[in-house]
Amino acid sequence: MSEILNLKSYPPVFRQQYIGIQQNSGLDDTTKQIQEVVNDDAIPVLDFQCLDLGKLQEACEDWGLFRLVNHGIPLTLMSQLRDHSRNLFSLTFESKQELFTNPMSYFWGTTALTPTGAALSIGPQNINWVEGLNIPLSQLSLFQKENETLGSFRVLLEEYGGHLARLATTMFGAMAKNLHLDPELSKTYISESTGFVRVYRYPQCSMENEAWGINVHTDSSVLSILNQDQVGGLQVLKDDNWLQVKPIPDTLVFNLGDMMQAISDDKYKSVKHRVKVNKEKERFSICYFVFPAEGSVIQSSKYRPFTYSDFQAQVQQDVKTLGFKVGLERFKVAG
Repeated sequence: MSEILNLKSYPPVFRQQYIGIQQNSGLDDTTKQIQEVVNDDAIPVLDFQCLDLGKLQEACEDWGLFRLVNHGIPLTLMSQLRDHSRNLFSLTFESKQELFTNPMSYFWGTTALTPTGAALSIGPQNINWVEGLNIPLSQLSLFQKENETLGSFRVLLEEYGGHLARLATTMFGAMAKNLHLDPELSKTYISESTGFVRVYRYPQCSMENEAWGINVHTDSSVLSILNQDQVGGLQVLKDDNWLQVKPIPDTLVFNLGDMMQAISDDKYKSVKHRVKVNKEKERFSICYFVFPAEGSVIQSSKYRPFTYSDFQAQVQQDVKTLGFKVGLERFKVAG
């Protein structure tokens, strides 16, 4: 059964499109059927408490993602954070615009943001069915302390961010060991100070074969760590097939990003993924992204030397001029 929608909480563009879709709900929506593989049993599962470096290397080389169990994040913390997120998104659109200000930013229709968290302008044909909060963890102290709702959210984020930094640093260290990276250089390739969290809400949409929560993309990060609810919708590309990543309670999904692919000399892959909307339920997810330290130069035989700031500026330019991210191809060494 479909959920009862709180349309006042949606950005106006979603309200308008939702009403338009409902008015045309008798139309055949099977014209753009999405090819996908449902069976996801093969996605690698790693145990943080007894990490197998061989399995980790295989997952990074062949998949670009894996599930992590026994990660040490309290189940109650993960649950409380998801509940708080749902409550915040249930506020009216206008209330969220007023409440979610520096250091947070509030965005919808796209996940392409400027370094300050502002959404890049997009055409109506490129709108994604997603609404989100962008939260730099190093700036949590700037949260509105007088606001009780955001105050309790900040406390949860501080604890959660500490766990994620621990996991990201440890897992990257294991990857660096497998890659035989220079220890001193690799220290600059991941920095806790760059970590930020994005909290996403994907509105339900009856045209699930035509609308996307997020279009096909790779993450620009070193690592991304996903905590998703039980609705599902994440899909990853593996051997030219789309594979559904079924939600499993108390399990995190690690994505390798573009920086990790460059750092590894293309031995590891930045996984292509997308998010499908659900015609009956909203979906919520919380993702942590971490990057190289400011000024850290990525040294790779496959790419010319660049910093993450160089990469970010190029992505911003491409999105503005071309409408999409080109990514690592811009930095490839010729030949």
